[in-house]
Order: sequence, then structure tokens, then C-alpha cells
Amino acid sequence: MDKFKIDDVAKESGLTKRTIRYYEEIGLLFPPERSEGGMRLYTRKHIERLSQIVNARDVLGFSLMEILDFVAIREKMGEQKEVYLKTGEAEQKLQQLKEMKVMVDQQLEMVDQKLNKMIEFRKEIEHIQKRINDGITKMST
Repeated sequence: MDKFKIDDVAKESGLTKRTIRYYEEIGLLFPPERSEGGMRLYTRKHIERLSQIVNARDVLGFSLMEILDFVAIREKMGEQKEVYLKTGEAEQKLQQLKEMKVMVDQQLEMVDQKLNKMIEFRKEIEHIQKRINDGITKMST
């Protein structure tokens, strides 16, 4: 398995080294292995996790606490998927699918809450825009 230094991870993720260490400190990023000299050695899984964090932050506008919840759900889903793939019995597979459905529903609810807030914010801005356009029209005639 490839190991990456923090400089490489920072470059690939677009985050600063300080941010990566902070995410590790607060539990968003699981701790990497360390070299004999104490240098952090990251894996591809760390980079993928950082990508999820950046997407949740930038695309969805999640706070760090929301990201913790969102990513924790993703991890649980990954674990459930592994169990599902190893399970041979139909009843157990069905149970795993039901548990994954609950987690996906939780994530969709989180995204829907953000979307609803964005829609409300957009309506406010559109209202201001309409008032400005009305004022321009009134002043131009």
C-alpha cells in the first residue's frame, strides 16, 4: 500500500498541512501510521476521506460538526457493505440492506435540510433583486 507524506496529501487534497492535522485532532480524519522518526504516513484512504470532507464542506456547506456526522454515517455504511458482501444468508443480507437504508435516509435528510435553507436564502435574494429592479424601472421612467 502506498504511503504519502503530509505535503503530498495537502497538495492532492487542496488543504493546508495545518488543516489536515486539525482534522485528525478533532476526529474527522483517522490517525495515520507514523514512521520511526514520527513522520505521518498517510494512505489513499486518508486522501479519499479528505475528499469527502472537502465536498461536504464546500459543496454542501456543512459545518465541522455536520461533517463529523455525515462522514461517520458514510463509514458505518462502508462497514455494513463489507458485512453484506460476506454474508451468504438472504435474511442477514436483507437486514444489512435495511440498516444501510436508514443510513442513506439520514444522509439525504441532512442534504435536504441544507437545500431547503439554500432555497429560502435564494428567495430572500430574489426578493431584494425584484425590489431593486422595480426601483430602477420606476426611476427610469
